[in-house]
Amino acid sequence: MAHPPIVYDAARDLVDQLVGLQADSATYAVRHQRDKVAAATQGSYDALFDPALPGLTLAERLLVALYAARLTPSPALAAHYRQRLAEAGATAADIQVAESGTPADAADPRLAAILEFTRKLIEKPVEGDEAALKTLPAAGVSTPAVVTLSQLVAFLSYQVRLIAGLHAMQALAATPLAAGVPPAPFPPNTAATEPGAVIKAHGFTNEVLEWKAWLDVVQVDSATPEQIAVLEESHPKAKVSDYYLFLVHQPEILRQRSTAFNAIMYAPGGLSRAERELGATVVSRVNGCVYCASVHAQRFEQLAKRNDVIAQVFEDPATAGTTARERAISQFSIQITDAPASVDAASIQALKDVGLSDGEVLDLLHSDAIFAWANRLMLNLGEPVLVQV
Repeated sequence: MAHPPIVYDAARDLVDQLVGLQADSATYAVRHQRDKVAAATQGSYDALFDPALPGLTLAERLLVALYAARLTPSPALAAHYRQRLAEAGATAADIQVAESGTPADAADPRLAAILEFTRKLIEKPVEGDEAALKTLPAAGVSTPAVVTLSQLVAFLSYQVRLIAGLHAMQALAATPLAAGVPPAPFPPNTAATEPGAVIKAHGFTNEVLEWKAWLDVVQVDSATPEQIAVLEESHPKAKVSDYYLFLVHQPEILRQRSTAFNAIMYAPGGLSRAERELGATVVSRVNGCVYCASVHAQRFEQLAKRNDVIAQVFEDPATAGTTARERAISQFSIQITDAPASVDAASIQALKDVGLSDGEVLDLLHSDAIFAWANRLMLNLGEPVLVQV
C-alpha cells in the first residue's frame, strides 16, 4: 500500500520550534528560502517516527533518538525525544538506559544490539562495519527494520548539525560580531593535481568506485509500485544501484531523504555547486567515508575544472584550502562534523569574513549536515569497490 503524501506545515516545523525561529526573524527568512529542504527535513522526521511504520516500535525509535541526541550531544533534541518517549509509554528502565546508561544495561538483547549499533554510528561511523551491521539480524531485526534504524541514526546526525548551525546563525543575527581577519590560504599542495590526475592519500582516492550492500537489496522485478516510483524519483541510476535498492526497503523514508539531498546539492543560486561539493568531500574525509569522498571529489573537479584542493583535503583537511574562502569552508565543515555543539556565532562570522552571504552559509550548513547523513549510510550498510577498467 502506498504511503499517503506527507504535507508540510511550516507552523509545526520541528527545527524552527527547537531553534526558536520566529516567522519575522532574519534566520527564519533565510532558512525558508530553501523551503524544499525544510519540508523534506520535516517529512523525514514524520516518516521516521510514523507510529504505523513496521519493524521497529515507535518506542524503540524514540529510544534510539534520545540516546543519539545524548551522545552527540544536543540537549534540545534530547529533551524533545525524552518528552516523546514519556508520551509513547516507554518504560522508565528503558528511558534510563537511553538517557544515562549504556547499551549493555538494556534488559532486552534486541534493544541492546540496536543501541550499540547506534553508538558506533554516532561516535565513530567508520567503525560501523559489516560485522557491526550483522549483529542486528542476529538480534532479530529484519532487513527493512535495519534500513529504518540506519536511516534514523543518519537522519539524527543531520538533524543535530542543522539545529546547531541554525542556532549559531540566529545568535549572530541577534548579536553581530566584529569582522575578523580572514585566514591565510594554505600553500599550494605538491601532490599531483593536474585535472584528471589520480589522487591517492591515506586510503582516499578520486578514482571511480562502486558500492555493494552487505544485506539483501530489493529486486526490481518484484518491487512494489511505490518502490518503483521512489526509485525513479530518487536518481537516474537508482534501479541499478545497490544503495538505492537497499534503502527502498523503506520507500517513504527514502523519498524524503532523496528530496532533501537533491534540494541541498542541486538547487540553483546560493553557494556554488563546487563549494557544496567541497564541503561534502571534507565531511566525508573526516568521517572516513572513502566512497562519498571519491564521488564528491570527482564532482568538485567536474564543476571547478581543478582538483588541487581535493589533494589537500585527502592529505589533511585541517590545512586544506587554496584560498581564504576554501580554507574557511573546510574549517567550518570539520567543526560541524566533529563538534556540532561547539558551533557558535564566531563560527558563522568566520564564513562571512571570507565573503559568504547568509544564504551561502545556509547552503554550506545543509551540505555538511546532509553528509553526516549520507556518510553513515554508505559506511554502515555496504562497502566501496574499485571499478575495473
